Amino acid sequence: MVVEGNLGLFPDVDVIANDLLYFTHPIPMVAPLISAIICTHNREQYLGAAIDSLLAQTFEPYEVIVVDNASTDGTAEVAKARLSSGKVRYLYEPTLGLSVARNTGAEAAQSPIVAYLDDDAEASEGWLAELVKVFDANAKVAIAGGKVTLLWPPNTQPPHWLSADLASGLGAYDLGDQLVYIQQPSLTPRGLNYAIRKQFLQDVGGFDAHLGRVGKNLLSNEEQQMTRLALDHGWQVAYIPTALAAHNVSLARMQPSWFLSRSWWQGISESYREQASNTTGLWQLRSGGERLVRGLYKTVKYIPSA
Repeated sequence: MVVEGNLGLFPDVDVIANDLLYFTHPIPMVAPLISAIICTHNREQYLGAAIDSLLAQTFEPYEVIVVDNASTDGTAEVAKARLSSGKVRYLYEPTLGLSVARNTGAEAAQSPIVAYLDDDAEASEGWLAELVKVFDANAKVAIAGGKVTLLWPPNTQPPHWLSADLASGLGAYDLGDQLVYIQQPSLTPRGLNYAIRKQFLQDVGGFDAHLGRVGKNLLSNEEQQMTRLALDHGWQVAYIPTALAAHNVSLARMQPSWFLSRSWWQGISESYREQASNTTGLWQLRSGGERLVRGLYKTVKYIPSA
């Protein structure tokens, strides 16, 4: 794994690459209280804005870790152009898979809380401050995440057939304007705006590499699985309305065919998650199959008017 950027543990060290140390300008040795992690795969068109939104945070001290998950585009250049900020580290993870990349980022994090922002999302200026506030106030919180709005491509409008349910498939997430402690894994915070205690993550063995996106497949439910583990072990999961992030919607995701594909992968993901949770059998078949059929129905229903 190649790591570039200030490591904080070493004064005056800016870059570590291929076992060589490059000394440039000194920065203060202050341990971060939260680590903001972006796991990215071939999203150079959005990545710069995502990193910049983290560099604009009002909270201190924190660090930013960009995990390049086997990208083949200009991802590395976009990330490395921001190393001079003194906050950004760049890691290259060759094994493709979002859960693998998340575990890599968490392992490298120097703080007790890790916060994940998607590579096509943008955090509000107070995002990290609002997350830290809840973790500090309640030692039982293992997972927290905030409200997510959608950013549409320039000169476009949301499709007229887009329902609230379908919008949630694009990442929209809103449980209201009050702090909510979640009891149902299906309501767990979105992975694009998601924070977790590093100790809890280590205790449960990290994110399940069998769940989460791998390349172009749309496997998901790794956050639901993590919430189930947290609740089963007596932890709490919080929705924080003031921890705001916005998710960019690509043109490809505005087509009914994308929802059809996502519905297919949702069924597969749900089936695996229930198997991993030891809830297999008729319930697994009913729940996983029901979700798939319902997703397919919603997509097909809107195709004629799309």
